[in-house]
Amino acid sequence: MELIIFTERKKLKALILYWSATGNTEKVAFAIRKGLQTEGADVTLLRVEEAQGIDLYEYDLVFLGAPVHQWQPAEPVVKFIKEKIDCHRGRGDIRIGAPRRPGKKAVVYCTYSGPHTGIDEAIPTCKYMGQFFAHIGIHVVGEWYIIGEFHGKEDRSTLGPLGDIRGRPNAQDLLKAERDTIELVQSLKRGGS
Repeated sequence: MELIIFTERKKLKALILYWSATGNTEKVAFAIRKGLQTEGADVTLLRVEEAQGIDLYEYDLVFLGAPVHQWQPAEPVVKFIKEKIDCHRGRGDIRIGAPRRPGKKAVVYCTYSGPHTGIDEAIPTCKYMGQFFAHIGIHVVGEWYIIGEFHGKEDRSTLGPLGDIRGRPNAQDLLKAERDTIELVQSLKRGGS
């Protein structure tokens, strides 16, 4: 087991990347930031459009969030991932067996409404984003699925298998994201995965 202990001398350095069209995914990003700050982490929060030159290996923990668009991350996130994977391939970071880089962790999260098949519409999104991190040696320690209202088409927020999801993510959803973040950071401080 890989043991990394974050102390007062070494603060957890965290990066939150996201894209949001309606504000659902952005709200979750801010809740994650709040949880990280509660735990004393050094936090950078960026939309993916602002993160082209960022080196993911400079961070101990990276969060990547996207809304679900037809079982995939939204196009700006897909574009970001494709550009980053090309960069890492060019640098020789992608290796057979995808060896993990010590101390590098990621959480992928998506907001979804699942008007047709529920969470099954969201799972491919997190898997796609997670495979990106796995290929560059960053261990994915979480896949988070957060229900979000389908803006602009009320029937997709009221008649789907999730029931009436208008107003989501709500305060309770965001508090859960914040608490899950705190719990994750505390686990990492104790040397957990």
